[in-house]
Amino acid sequence: MSEIDPQIQSRLIRDLEPVVAVELERHIATTKDWYPHEYVPWSEGRTFAGPLNGDAWEAKDSKLTPIAQDSLVLNLLTEDNLPSYHTEIAFSMGRDGAWNSWLNRWTAEEARHGIVLRDYLMATRGVDPNELEDLRMAHMQVGYETPYPNDMLHTVAYVTFQELATRISHRNTGRISNDAICEGMLARVALDENLHMLFYRNLLGAALKLEPNATMRAITDVVTNFQMPGAGMPGWGRKSVQIALAGIYDLQLHLNDVVMPVLRAWGIFDMDTLTGDGAAARDELSAYLKSASEDVAKFVDKREVHFEKLVARGQEPLRLI
Repeated sequence: MSEIDPQIQSRLIRDLEPVVAVELERHIATTKDWYPHEYVPWSEGRTFAGPLNGDAWEAKDSKLTPIAQDSLVLNLLTEDNLPSYHTEIAFSMGRDGAWNSWLNRWTAEEARHGIVLRDYLMATRGVDPNELEDLRMAHMQVGYETPYPNDMLHTVAYVTFQELATRISHRNTGRISNDAICEGMLARVALDENLHMLFYRNLLGAALKLEPNATMRAITDVVTNFQMPGAGMPGWGRKSVQIALAGIYDLQLHLNDVVMPVLRAWGIFDMDTLTGDGAAARDELSAYLKSASEDVAKFVDKREVHFEKLVARGQEPLRLI
């Protein structure tokens, strides 16, 4: 990863503030407030074991498929680390003017996601509540540290792709949840994520015009080293493999539905303003995309072999493809 000149970063934070203000105004005019409690089937809830002498959770209580449980837990734990994300973004963008107004608005909207996901899982007894709380405590105590500290360009590039990736993960989790209420809830959450992506995508598009070479370098660094923010949480490896096999979120989706649409929106491969390291960064990105496309083909082949083995054993493979 390359370090962006701090003077370029400072200049961009100053020069992009009017863009942030315009995008914030557009976002507020576009989005609609919603209320997490309206998406939770409270009538399904009952008291858990503990001081109130309720019923202990049992696996049969959940109507969710096992893969939906795993995906919902990963998505919720990712949302739970919001305090760390807020801190890291604040360090990279500053706490002044329109930047601060946007960050606080974004944080308030993101907080709804954790609220509604946890309330839904508790009301429906969708997952083991004790295990979920233990995972939350472990995950939040580790926190999240960005690989791009105090770096606005890399941070905005990262959250552009991450917001879209999260949108797809939420949407597809809902589709395989076997619960219409869950699907509707996650569709609403996914809509927020898409609007957040548009804010960051438009902001970085403006940065590309002001500082094309530095911004191109940040984009290449982020795409070629991308990891979801929950990658370090307990159980990530096993759960993410199952989620990929089910087609909720995998390399193919990441490349075709996240990376390429954003790059096309920015017109990366049509730009004629790149020189020096910016041009080199675009060449590196092109080489990475070619290699990633080859990896996608290999993954699809392996997934089909996995499904064939399941069918041969008399098992019905769960997949969203």
